[in-house]
Amino acid sequence: MFQGAITALITPFRDGQLDEDALRKIVRWQIDQGIDGLVPVGTTGESPTLSEAEHKRVIEITVVETNKAVPVLAGAGSNNPVEAVNYSEYAKQAGADATLHVAGYYNRPNQAGLYQHFKYVHDNSSLPIILYNIPPRSIVGIDVDTMAKLAELPRIIGVKDATGDLTRPIRERALIHKDFCYLSGDDVTSVAYNIGGGNGCISVTANIAPKQVVELHNLCRQGHYVAAAELQDKLFSLHAALFLEPNPAGAKYALSLLGLCTEECRLPIVALQDSSKAKIQQAMTNLGLI
Repeated sequence: MFQGAITALITPFRDGQLDEDALRKIVRWQIDQGIDGLVPVGTTGESPTLSEAEHKRVIEITVVETNKAVPVLAGAGSNNPVEAVNYSEYAKQAGADATLHVAGYYNRPNQAGLYQHFKYVHDNSSLPIILYNIPPRSIVGIDVDTMAKLAELPRIIGVKDATGDLTRPIRERALIHKDFCYLSGDDVTSVAYNIGGGNGCISVTANIAPKQVVELHNLCRQGHYVAAAELQDKLFSLHAALFLEPNPAGAKYALSLLGLCTEECRLPIVALQDSSKAKIQQAMTNLGLI
């Protein structure tokens, strides 16, 4: 279901409120640019600082504006499994195709606890689940053996891998004997991840350069890895500039240059320094985006 270039959508704000018109415009633009899928209310969507009502509204708007043109993978993760189930069931009601789940932050469970968390969510919700493995943010990571055990659950269908370990798709494929979505969570290493057996990326850069990121992953799917690496080199300065300061401040500033939303983030994410803005603007200029 999920492959290629999938955008980890920002959540646009204006004067402290969810900017619904901007969100609609962004979703339609993404589809017009050929994106393969959309992820509302993930980390890039500032989900920790959204109210429950805002979280659900973002999913609803994304699903409506997408209108089944591409699959929607709704962020529903929480370190509280009861809350994760609540968001999962709303995502189903809204019409999302699957849910993205992270766990462990602050609680710091062991592998048995991680397994039981995801199993609880699986057993008490009904949409397919992509696991989000991101130890730099959640402190704990899903070990390869735990991933394989979780993959035995019928509706756990893939992983968003932000471990930085490019051996993970190779080692996981050796143990997981079913169709499984192996998605990179890092634009910079996504070509290498795909070479190791991945089939796409949940991308921050695709917020700003969806057409180019789609082209890169189409090249990977066709086995044209040299051409994909050459395109990756061209995109590298934009990848790097977007993460000079905490995400999604860079992505939102870049989108403001495209006239798609304001650069407004919610605390504790603050406005970019002028030096970071200049580097983002230069990277976008070099790519012909502005």
